[in-house]
Amino acid sequence: MPGTITPVFRSFDEARTRAFYCDFLGFELMFEHRFGPGMPLYMGVVRDGCMVHLSEHYGDATPGSAIRIAINDVRAYAVMLRAKDFGNARPGDPVSTEWQTLELTLTDPAGNRLTFYTPLPETMA
Repeated sequence: MPGTITPVFRSFDEARTRAFYCDFLGFELMFEHRFGPGMPLYMGVVRDGCMVHLSEHYGDATPGSAIRIAINDVRAYAVMLRAKDFGNARPGDPVSTEWQTLELTLTDPAGNRLTFYTPLPETMA
């Protein structure tokens, strides 16, 4: 689709990456690829139209990268994530920003940051 941007994040541990993105954040697996047995994994996940590629290949992306993902209700998403009682992430409450958003930032197993945000209505700003 023209104009679509798909970020690529570096990953190091297939099981932890899959658990974080699919089991915890609620992304669905789109595909996975290896050039052969025992080779690094390259996989794609999607949630509500937001696609992310995750790569174990050297040279693909830099650990500690960051993206922002717009969602309809970041408060409800935070409540849902806390209810999962995930072993490596306990999100707090979303915070209001000066740029009129409510945001929740989480860090994946490779140190990449995902900020989920909802624009605040003008009357709440």
